[in-house]
Amino acid sequence: MKTSNALLFIFVLLYINASTQWPTHTVCKEDNLEIYYKSCDPQQDFALSIDHCPDIATHTFNIRAAMVLGHSIKELYVKMEMIVNGKTVLTYSETLCGPGHSKLIFCGMKKGEHLYYEGPVTLGIKEIPQGDYTLSAKLTNQDHVIVACADFTVKNYLDY
Repeated sequence: MKTSNALLFIFVLLYINASTQWPTHTVCKEDNLEIYYKSCDPQQDFALSIDHCPDIATHTFNIRAAMVLGHSIKELYVKMEMIVNGKTVLTYSETLCGPGHSKLIFCGMKKGEHLYYEGPVTLGIKEIPQGDYTLSAKLTNQDHVIVACADFTVKNYLDY
């Protein structure tokens, strides 16, 4: 009996290590707006939720985000790309943490610490572009190691 339990345990560990796909999570699904995300980091998934989907473009809205840091954040950089029909149409990058650039409360956190944020976010855009597209977001640290990354699928049928 102990041998079969040990084999089952080993099989589960091997299966988990062989699987590099994280599930697709729903951020919001309203009448005309759907947003989903999937972690593109094979080592780590994270949790993200928002309070009221229609407020995303025009208002401040509340989010909750959580993860256990796999890497320390002394410096943190974000790179985002908007992808339509497989082609990158817009690129954005910014320093979020670094010498003189500590824009986030979790700048300076260490590997293994639990990152949790609950509070307001304002995107500063007037509207979410209409259509189906992907937003790819990658956060890297001072060692150019991925801290978190996700691909967001946006389906917006709102006619502003």
